[in-house]
Amino acid sequence: MEVKTSLLDNMIGVGDMVLLEPLNEDSFIMNLRNRFDHNEIYTYIGSVVISMNPYRSLPIYTPQKVEEYRNRNFYELSPHIYALADEAYRSLRDQDKDQCILITGESGAGKTEASKLVMSYVAAVCGKGQEVNKVKEQLLQSNPVLEAFGNAKTMRNDNSSRFGKYMDIEFDFKGDPLGGVISNYLLEKSRVCKQPRGERNFHIFYQLLSGASDDTLMKLKLDRDFSKYNYLSLDSANVNGLDDAASFRTVRNAMQIVGFMEAEVQSVLELVAAVLKLGNIEFKPESRVNGFDESRVKDKNDLKEMCELLGIEQSVLERAFSYRTVEAKMEKMSTTLNVAQAYYARDALAKNLYSRLFSWLVTRINESIKAQAKTRHKVMGVLDIYGFEIFEDNSFEQFIINYCNEKLQQIFIELTLREEQEEYIREDIEWTNIEYFNNAVICDLIENNQNGILAMLDEECLRPGTVTDDTFLDKLNTICAEHQHFESRLNKNSKFLTDHSLPHSCFRIQHYAGKVLYRVEGFVDKNNDLLYRDLSQAMYKATHSLMRQLFPEGNPAKVNLKRPPTAGFQFKASVGVLMKNLQTKNPNYIRCIKPNDKKVAHIFTDSLVCHQVRYLGLVENVRVRRAGYAFRQPYESCLERYKMLCKKTWPQWRGPARDGVEVLLTDCSVPTEEFAYGRSKIFIRNPRTLFTLEERRGACLEDLATLIQKIYRGWKSRTHFLLLKKSQVVVAAWYRRYAQQNKYQKIKSATLVMQSFIRGWKARNILRQLKYEKRCKEAVTTIAAYWHGTQVRREYRKFFRANAGKKIYDFTIQRIMQKYFLGLKTTTMSPMDNTWPAKPYGFLEGAHTQLRRIFHLWRCKKYRGQFTEEKKAVYEEKLEASEIFKDKKALYPSSVSQPFKGDYLEIQKNPKYQKLNSAMEEKVLLADLVNKINRANGKGSPRLFLLTKSNFVLADQKTGQVKASVPLPDLASVSVSTQSDGFFALKLKEGSASASKGDFLLSSEHLIEIITKLHRIGTTAADRDQINIDISDEFLVQFKQDKVCVKFIQGGPKNGNSAACKRKNNRLLEVSVPSP
Repeated sequence: MEVKTSLLDNMIGVGDMVLLEPLNEDSFIMNLRNRFDHNEIYTYIGSVVISMNPYRSLPIYTPQKVEEYRNRNFYELSPHIYALADEAYRSLRDQDKDQCILITGESGAGKTEASKLVMSYVAAVCGKGQEVNKVKEQLLQSNPVLEAFGNAKTMRNDNSSRFGKYMDIEFDFKGDPLGGVISNYLLEKSRVCKQPRGERNFHIFYQLLSGASDDTLMKLKLDRDFSKYNYLSLDSANVNGLDDAASFRTVRNAMQIVGFMEAEVQSVLELVAAVLKLGNIEFKPESRVNGFDESRVKDKNDLKEMCELLGIEQSVLERAFSYRTVEAKMEKMSTTLNVAQAYYARDALAKNLYSRLFSWLVTRINESIKAQAKTRHKVMGVLDIYGFEIFEDNSFEQFIINYCNEKLQQIFIELTLREEQEEYIREDIEWTNIEYFNNAVICDLIENNQNGILAMLDEECLRPGTVTDDTFLDKLNTICAEHQHFESRLNKNSKFLTDHSLPHSCFRIQHYAGKVLYRVEGFVDKNNDLLYRDLSQAMYKATHSLMRQLFPEGNPAKVNLKRPPTAGFQFKASVGVLMKNLQTKNPNYIRCIKPNDKKVAHIFTDSLVCHQVRYLGLVENVRVRRAGYAFRQPYESCLERYKMLCKKTWPQWRGPARDGVEVLLTDCSVPTEEFAYGRSKIFIRNPRTLFTLEERRGACLEDLATLIQKIYRGWKSRTHFLLLKKSQVVVAAWYRRYAQQNKYQKIKSATLVMQSFIRGWKARNILRQLKYEKRCKEAVTTIAAYWHGTQVRREYRKFFRANAGKKIYDFTIQRIMQKYFLGLKTTTMSPMDNTWPAKPYGFLEGAHTQLRRIFHLWRCKKYRGQFTEEKKAVYEEKLEASEIFKDKKALYPSSVSQPFKGDYLEIQKNPKYQKLNSAMEEKVLLADLVNKINRANGKGSPRLFLLTKSNFVLADQKTGQVKASVPLPDLASVSVSTQSDGFFALKLKEGSASASKGDFLLSSEHLIEIITKLHRIGTTAADRDQINIDISDEFLVQFKQDKVCVKFIQGGPKNGNSAACKRKNNRLLEVSVPSP
């Protein structure tokens, strides 16, 4: 069963200011303080939400809270921003009413965070799906991008929005978001060039320098040091709690999600870098002949880098900072700019470049998040705009902002009254006119097309002749002097001449929130917002991808001599469009209040809060809401909440809810003038009546709670007794069962023991009887056997004496031979197995030896019968190698296990040696890589060694070119050492054709195989002598005309693992062989 709750349950202070008693400014602020101290930061004024900035994180925005407020009545739970967001979303989805949420308050009051919370709640409760989630993510991720470029650290707020933002979120008929449109208002572009002490420029400048990679900064020609840029204030460059590097990564990711291409992101960063470079350009005066000063750029390095970033010719921009071209009709005139005018032009360019970049960003985001479908959309607007501003020094920006707040207050009062009147008419309650302050007269003072302050400012800006801020003030004193909300020292009646709080260069306006003093200095320049045409045309000539879009007026083909609209005119038109847009939608209000100026938690400054309550008109709002009936509630909810106050309606009313409420109020003796019956709601005039009902309900609930406790305790005691009784019966039954089981087990155990003893006694008797019978049978059998044996021996005694010895001997020998031959079956067929059973008796020695020899020969024959011709040839070569080298050369044992491959170079397959292979006329028996030893230094040169049946060939390893080809008949002998080296000498016959170059001293890893094959070829050839193999550690080698001795010695560890040849003198080569 769902538990019914209400705003009135567990209320700290008063959750809805409409119910506040007594109603005055002090009680209003005291109630806010009381709720703020208990972490209740939200309070209602009817359907308006007051939001206090807690300056800390509170656990009231969890997914569980979202579900708690989802699809709940506005007054059903304690005040929360989620309740307003849910009410607006459900009205849009279910009733097809376009909604707008107006968030106002001064800087630092939490407007931006409130707008984020509204958007995040709507994103959480609307539909799901891949496309819907993508739209939601893009809408949410547009905030970090706009905050980076449009927010800054101020004295009042570390993340202050320096622009107004209105976002229309579009939904389909199911309530799923389709896209959105963002409008921006009055970016504070003067902050680009100058910031008040203790404040920062826009976040993006610091984020770029802190978070961009070194490579990116190098491309943008930037340095991480903030102090190198004139446009960045240094006293508050680093802010506690702000991680600019992490924020830059967040912004880059958000731009990617929203849909910015990488090239677009790079272009935007280039413009940001260009603004920083622009601020570093400084000027110096240069005298001309006519006596006027002309500005010149001091250090052109920053100008050069900026021009490279934007793709502008340096000379074009430099001239634009020194000269100004004025066009009138068909005439052109060029004038020089002094240093002050050059600095003005530089700052004007920087402000325009940044503000136009910001507008382009908003347009680009709108392109990505706009709804694609052409059908009609439901719209929810979220307005996050600067609140009313009253500073010590108020200028044009504050005047424009306060004008916007006057318009918002006007529409707030109008829509609030309209909403009240519509509900009264809908519920058939008599409507009475409500007295309230109408600020239309203030709006008219500012925006009137004829005599309004903005119209006079535009007129003064457009007027020929000398125009200053003082002439503008004189005009105001002339036209607005009689206006009751305008004050100046020089107005006609001179009633403020002695007012020292009103300086000569100022005027004062009585706004709905209080009096504000404005200093006219800068009004004309800021309203003009001029950018010299030379600078616009220079920017248009840039090759940068965005510049032509940002400065379309610089196109020489479309020169427009008409003066551009002023800043005031543009803002007034934007506010007019915004007001028309808001009037078509159902309004929802969030009033944000800042509790203190220190930006810390748990501090509530009464004077500051009182100031904001006044200029937000919150007490006036409560009075308007309470002018008729302070509280209204549906009949069903009212009856459900107070039905226990009347016996007729408790516990359940059978009938219409309205009849039940009538019976209830009559029984409670509520005066008839304190309430009225609507069609679906009960209207209560005085909050005291409601609180009286609440008090009686609380007392009744206590009585009901006592009754419920009494009945519950009785039921619990009876239940406990019955449970004890039931448990006692169960315990007794189980105990009796347990006792009987134990008794049975004891009897059973005793019975089993007795049975086992009796069975044992019987078994032992039977066993004794069986043993006795068995002994008797065995005795009879033995006696009979002996008796039959005696009889047989008596009968055959005569035969036994003549033949028994020979038969026994033959039988014994036969058994011995049989056992001996069966033992031979275990011998294996491997020729390598030398095991043989031991001879059992000495008389078998001859037969034992012969059988072993015959068996070995037989199994060797069987083994050889399995050989192929190739394998047989390999084994024959191995056998021949054994005959040549066994016990003669230390290298031989390591070669036994290595098979003779012959072709180690794969000469037939390797394309590198294809030419060499085709040059060979016979089949190559061996191909290997050898080292030819040089007599001069003892070092080796790699050669290819090829052996056929008739000759051997030495060829170059790299080219395959034949170096020497020697017929085998010219080979006299081969000399090798006795050690484990691979050196061998091929000695040629004296007088042969091949002996002219001398013998060959070679080294190879396959020495055993090479010499074996040479010896085998000489052995099998019938037309040549056998090749001699000389194995000695010292032999002579013929090198051309000289003979050199090659000597082999045992070397130490320094020689390494391989033999090394070294020349000792002209007649000696020494080969060091590692010790084994």
